[in-house]
Amino acid sequence: MTDTKLESTRSLAGLVDYQPDAVVSRTLLSRPTGTVTLFAFDKAQSLSEHTAPYDALALALDGDLEITVAGERNRLASGDVLLMPADKPHAVEAKSRSKMLLIMIRG
Repeated sequence: MTDTKLESTRSLAGLVDYQPDAVVSRTLLSRPTGTVTLFAFDKAQSLSEHTAPYDALALALDGDLEITVAGERNRLASGDVLLMPADKPHAVEAKSRSKMLLIMIRG
């Protein structure tokens, strides 16, 4: 039996590139039950405070992110995860160039 690499196998962080002074997003999966979106933030870029009607899990892949959920600040470094409950206001700010995977689960 030989070891083969699946063609669909990729470096997750490599699926989205940084752009100067921008937030770049790429939807990797979109289904009625949820979405998986990859983000690349240039330093000091952010997503303004908003709410979502679904639970979400944020996974920091690279860099240093500050995610505020219902007024509570959370610092995430590579490998850290944070649950963002449905209907709670949240915002994201990149303290350095950062990449994040967002998994949104629709109930």
